Amino acid sequence: MVPSQEEPAAERGPSETQPPGPEAAAEKVELDLAGPAGAEPPQPPEGGRGWLVMLAAMWCNGSVFGIQNSCGVLFVSMLKTLGSTDDDLMVFKTAWVSSLSMGMIFFCCPIVSVFTDIFGCRKTAVVGAAVAFIGLLSSSFVSSIEPLYLTYGIIFACGCSFAYQPSLVILGHYFKKRLGLVNGIVTAGSSIFTILLPFLLRVLTDSVGLFYTLRILSIFMFVLFLASFTYRPLASSAKDKESGTEGSNRFSLFSRRKFSPPKKFFNFAIFKVTAYAVWAVGIPLALFGYFVPYVHLMKYVNERFENGKNKEVVLMCIGITSGVGRLLFGRIADYVPGVKKVYLQVLSFVFIGLMSMMIPLCNDFGALIAVCLIMGLFDGCFISIMAPTAFELVDTWDVSQAIGFLLGFMSIPMTVGPPIAGLLRDELGSYDVAFYLAGIPPLIGSAVLCFIPWIHSKKQREISKTTGGEKMETMLENQNSLLSNSSGIFKKDSDSVI
Repeated sequence: MVPSQEEPAAERGPSETQPPGPEAAAEKVELDLAGPAGAEPPQPPEGGRGWLVMLAAMWCNGSVFGIQNSCGVLFVSMLKTLGSTDDDLMVFKTAWVSSLSMGMIFFCCPIVSVFTDIFGCRKTAVVGAAVAFIGLLSSSFVSSIEPLYLTYGIIFACGCSFAYQPSLVILGHYFKKRLGLVNGIVTAGSSIFTILLPFLLRVLTDSVGLFYTLRILSIFMFVLFLASFTYRPLASSAKDKESGTEGSNRFSLFSRRKFSPPKKFFNFAIFKVTAYAVWAVGIPLALFGYFVPYVHLMKYVNERFENGKNKEVVLMCIGITSGVGRLLFGRIADYVPGVKKVYLQVLSFVFIGLMSMMIPLCNDFGALIAVCLIMGLFDGCFISIMAPTAFELVDTWDVSQAIGFLLGFMSIPMTVGPPIAGLLRDELGSYDVAFYLAGIPPLIGSAVLCFIPWIHSKKQREISKTTGGEKMETMLENQNSLLSNSSGIFKKDSDSVI
């Protein structure tokens, strides 16, 4: 039996004063590592090992969303390899593969946030990358479109979700002052991959076919599996270093470190923060048309500009300026105070909506490239501001689930949008209406997001008034208490004199 810490040493029996056994010692190490209840989180080091974590998170964003953003090339290859000329709804059915994959990545995020709170970022990300590897590899052995709904759309996507969401959370543990810049660099990873992968995928699909291309892409997931081991939590105290427990647990994935489980698996209390609730509604509302260009743009270009060469350059242009936007607006966000960062997202959705509507109006391939460049720039703005905004709206310990809930809500429009666009294409024979409609939701969502700074400042004023009133009452009570004590002392002194 391990004696209670409150029990005096003198009252313990002889057997209790002996050195503890291995299990008791291990339990003591767990308790020391867990730290005291309600302890403050360690201060972010703003560098050091954090740069390695940043690179790992950058690879995660690149490999996961680079593949997703380049799905237009895979979409065309799937139609050629697995499509049927007798099926009038083949575009609609094939669009479900990519949209289901992107939607499942975000749909799983609320669940992933719970796993992250319980098991930590490293364990969650490592297991997720392994599942993504299995899903993508198994996708290369199918013989029709329907099995891809399971292997690519669910298994691969769920694994990506478990690998991706911890990469957002871990950055806030290592950086605070530079969080906007670091988040911009990390999210620029997907831009770099989006620039390179369309050309690589076109060469691979033309030379070795769809299935060998998917097997090559599974190597990216294996590298992600290795990179996820770098998400080591920060040391909780100097005692860890002195006892050597930090070094022994550094490379142990399933160490005996005890994680304090959350009081509630799903912390719905964060929705009591009105500004966050509006944010969690406005962002998904704006995304109903967001993923449509990524899925259908390559197919649209093949139909509209049949004689053009290097048509995948449109996706490359989105990737280039998206990377620039993430770095640029990520740095700008560090200078924008508090919740006013949301205005950057408002600006990005306005331009994304307008550019989506302008795609059918481009009769020249050069004009379409210009539209894609502008769209990519503000796409990078929207993505790079997401995590810093979450840290402004909720407490640090609630950020994991706040991001998880938001990404979960985002899954609905991300999944529904592209198939609806594909259905409109099958029924109307043109993508024009689909792209016009895709530009409307971002404009509506941007209008909703405009209210967040006003709501947040109003709530802060109410808290200040409440806090100020409580302080005033405390001061008056202290003054009354001092006056009462002074009066009693004066009366006592007067009686003694008399």
